[in-house]
Amino acid sequence: MGRSTRQDRSARRILLVALAILTTSTLTSGASRPDPYAAPLAAVHLSRPTLETRYHAVLKDIGKALSTARRLGDKERIRVLSAFVSSGRHFLSFDGRGAGKAVEVHGDLARAERITVVVPGADGELDTYDSWKFVGGGAKALYEQMRRDVPGEHVAVVAWLGYDSPSTLSPVILTGGRAASAAHGLRRFLAELRGVNPAARYSLLAHSYGSVVVGKAAAKGELAVDEIALFGSPGTSLDSVTDMRTRARVWAGRSAGDWTEYVPKVEFAGLGFGDDPTDARFGALRFDAGGGTHSEYLKPGSASLRNLALIALGHDPETSHARHQDA
Repeated sequence: MGRSTRQDRSARRILLVALAILTTSTLTSGASRPDPYAAPLAAVHLSRPTLETRYHAVLKDIGKALSTARRLGDKERIRVLSAFVSSGRHFLSFDGRGAGKAVEVHGDLARAERITVVVPGADGELDTYDSWKFVGGGAKALYEQMRRDVPGEHVAVVAWLGYDSPSTLSPVILTGGRAASAAHGLRRFLAELRGVNPAARYSLLAHSYGSVVVGKAAAKGELAVDEIALFGSPGTSLDSVTDMRTRARVWAGRSAGDWTEYVPKVEFAGLGFGDDPTDARFGALRFDAGGGTHSEYLKPGSASLRNLALIALGHDPETSHARHQDA
């Protein structure tokens, strides 16, 4: 029996155990309690003329959620939402229910020559949003890096926590269910951005489970973007770049300290996400993602952040790995 066959069988056994855990968890979960935070108001249609109106409307939703947090004595939400309503921040959407959702813009969306959307992976929530380990702080770090790299170019970065990000401690993380629903939302959002700024060049940067979201979004039809970067990916549920049906350059990278290297790269019985995007057979361009951990790709000063900024700017990463990996 060949080594690869043994590895495949071992991976399938792992996934079968995970399926049993998932089934048990689903059957034993109880009904959720009513959420004390109100649903957001109907969003103002996003277009270039309504952009500022949209920002102000979402700010009101955040203010209402902050009032609720103060009434409840929810210290973490008070801390987070107080920072959200501070001067100069711009949100395109917000939902305080559950772990929360938020879509924030850094830069001038209407005038930007390059717009980058960062799609987060697991454990995305409002309470940790502003940390550089997560999408809010990470998107800000990316924006600042891009501004340093090309100070004369207008750029914007969008932190897209626009879906119910699964927890790494939940069996939901083993399936593509959340990613499938998120893919619809991501496609709609990209179309809205095009309506605001059709002339810009667009990039999608997807971390971890976010790469599953992007893979499923791309499989539904070409995404009108110029660059796609998948980093810390457990797989995309696709076999190759060809299946992404895109004319964009597709990049993939994994840092030396990232545990996703050991995730079984198979898809079986609805679990797992298939082939590794950093494998030569997938067909992505490789970039050097440095030596950090799974949560350190957007760490200020890191090699991974510098290279992701270059990709977002349409430049080749300054690394010997900026080419197809040798087989």
